Order: sequence, then structure tokens, then C-alpha cells
Amino acid sequence: MINKNFYIKDHIHPKHLNNKIGKKFNVKIPAILQKIKYNTKNSKNLLYQLNSKFKFNFKLNNLKRFRKFKKIVIIGMGGSILGAEAIYNFLHHKIDKKVIFLDNINLKEVEHLKKKKDYKQTLFLVISKSGNTIETISNFISLNIIKKNSKNIIIITEKKNNTLYELSKKFNLFFIEHKMFIGGRYSVLSEVGLIPAYLMGLNISKIRNNLLSLLNKKETVFLKNSCKKISNLLIQKKVNDLIFLNYSPKLEKFLYWCQQLIAESLGKRKLGFTPIVSNAPKDHHSLLQLYLDGPKNKIFYIFDDLDKDSFKISTKGLSKKVNFIDKKGLNEIKSAQKNSIIKLLKNDSIPFRQFYIKKIEENTIGKLFSYFILETILVGNLISINPFDQPAVEKAKVITKNILTKNSKKNF
Repeated sequence: MINKNFYIKDHIHPKHLNNKIGKKFNVKIPAILQKIKYNTKNSKNLLYQLNSKFKFNFKLNNLKRFRKFKKIVIIGMGGSILGAEAIYNFLHHKIDKKVIFLDNINLKEVEHLKKKKDYKQTLFLVISKSGNTIETISNFISLNIIKKNSKNIIIITEKKNNTLYELSKKFNLFFIEHKMFIGGRYSVLSEVGLIPAYLMGLNISKIRNNLLSLLNKKETVFLKNSCKKISNLLIQKKVNDLIFLNYSPKLEKFLYWCQQLIAESLGKRKLGFTPIVSNAPKDHHSLLQLYLDGPKNKIFYIFDDLDKDSFKISTKGLSKKVNFIDKKGLNEIKSAQKNSIIKLLKNDSIPFRQFYIKKIEENTIGKLFSYFILETILVGNLISINPFDQPAVEKAKVITKNILTKNSKKNF
């Protein structure tokens, strides 16, 4: 698939695919795709956020006063924060603000923030769909910033009986409703990802521009064929690991967003890939031996961008042994390393896909989000699993709360 923003090409040899499974998918996919297209027009479906008619639960005029802050602390977990971090990492060259992401229980990070004592000059954005995410609430409360009528706190959560919504009412904090029908890991193109993007100074209209072009006839053909191949590999259970081999630093956080999306959406009923983000060429010197000569249970997604070299290496007067890199740029060297891996994968018929980013701009990251959301949902439907729930995660949350509740009673 080729468009003005990025290029995708699949290299999955027919020998890895089961023809009988493929024929079943050919029967199923038209109805699934029709349902997906219908849902992009259904204002109560999460896919509606890809539609240009999608309405936000906020007005830009009400957010303008928060744009004055040059330092932003975003507090969240998983899908509530990964998308914003991906946008920040990808478009960092356009952002002149300091943005800190509190996305884990990290005592040192919280203590460091508390020592800064510049809270009045810092905007705090707290995001949780459920409003009860234990890590998010714990970090928020630990910072000791909750005060009546605070002018530097924004809370995004569902408008229902939950901890964050109750705090927003009790202390009169600026509140924005998280749409109930949009799950956390799918929420990046809604308020969850685009409010942070707006506050970073980015053009959110450009991020959302023409997202449904991926369902145009030509691009849909590629989407369907890719999803059938990926689903075929999943059903056979011969491929277990999905390696994001990343040659573009700008995409590292986006790939962590992809990691959650794919793992939580497709990892059910003993199916699914284990997605691993592997930064290259650094990992050539630690993991490549395993990747190429270990178990043949992997598919590789190779990511790169069009970054040009700003200078060339000069080896004049140094050593003849390094003459082969004379007048070469660092990105040229990295590209040669990437192409060597591609050649080895092709020679051994190891399944892989190439993702080449052509434009580092707002609409590119928007369309990347859109592509992987559509692909993941389509694959989930093809292999007959629900790509929207996370039953194992919910069990862990319940047990965690029970443990903390019991310990609290003991202490009392």
C-alpha cells in the first residue's frame, strides 16, 4: 500500500499460509468489512472517531487558557497516555514545551516532580476512562496538587460515579467527559489523544484529516489481504512473536502504543502475538542472533523513515580500515544495516512487513493510528475473538484491589 504519508509492503511467503483457512476468510471478510464501514458512521461506535463528523466533548475556546503552560505533566496508564506520548515523540520537532509522562508507579519520578515546586507554572492532565485506575489515582494524589478551584488541572474520565469524576466535582476541577463507548486503547483519536496534542501546540485538525481514506477501494484491497495473511498466521499458532524492528527513533513510542493495541485486543483464547519493540541497529548487537537463528516463530515489522543525513563522515587521515564509511551519512549506514536484515529475511523466507514513513507530519501519525486500529479490529473479527475486551486484565485489577483492601483493614 502506498499513499502520500507512508508505504507498507507485506513479505509473507505462501508456504506460511494455510489455503483452507484462507478460503474461509475470503467468505467472512466482505461482511466484516461492511460492518466496520457501517460503524464508522455510527455515532455510538468507537470507529466513529475516524469520521470527519465526529464531535468532541470540549470546545477549543475553553482550552485556550491552558495553552499558556510551557510544562505539562500527563498522568495516565495504557491507552490513556500511550497515544499522547506517541504523538509527542513523533512530532517533537514541532513542540516547544516540556511534556512529562507519568505512566507507571515510579516513586523517584514523583519525588523529583514534588521537589521542583513549580506547580503553578505546570499543567496537570489526568486521564482515565474508568476514573478508578489505581496507578493514575495514586500518582495524582501523591503529587499533593489537588486544591479547590485549581486552574492548572484537567481531568478526562467518564461522567459517572468514579473517583476522578467525584474529585473534579468536589474540588471544582476542569472536567472533560471521556466517551463511554470508546475503549482506552482505541481512544487516541478522541479527546484522550487530541487534547494533549492541542495543548502541545499541534494542529489536531491535521491529525484527523481524511482518516477514512484508508477505506477507499485501492487501500482497502491491501488492508483486506494483509489482515487475511496475519489472521492465517494467528490461527495456525506457528508464529508467536511479533518483532517491531524499529530504525526510526521518532516511532518508538508509537510502537509501544501498537504493542498494547495488539496484545490486549488479540491476545485471547490461547491466540495472539507477543509484540516486542526492538530498536535498531542497537539490538543487532544483543537480540539479532536469536531473531535470525533462534526459533522460527516470528514475524517482523520493519519500520523506517525518510530522515536525511545532515553531514557526511570524513575518514581522511585516520585509517584505511574505515575507508568504507568515508563520505557516508549516519542514516545511510543505518539503512545499509536494515537492508542487510531484509535480505537475510528474504533468503530464509521469514515472514516480515515493511513500513516506510514518507512524511513526518500530523496527518501521518493520525493515519498510522487509523490503519492499525482498523487492521486490529478486522483481524480480531476474522479469528472470531472480541478485540474490544480485556478479561484477564480485569481479573488482575479485582485481585489487586482485594489485596489492598484486606491490607488496609489489617492496618486499621
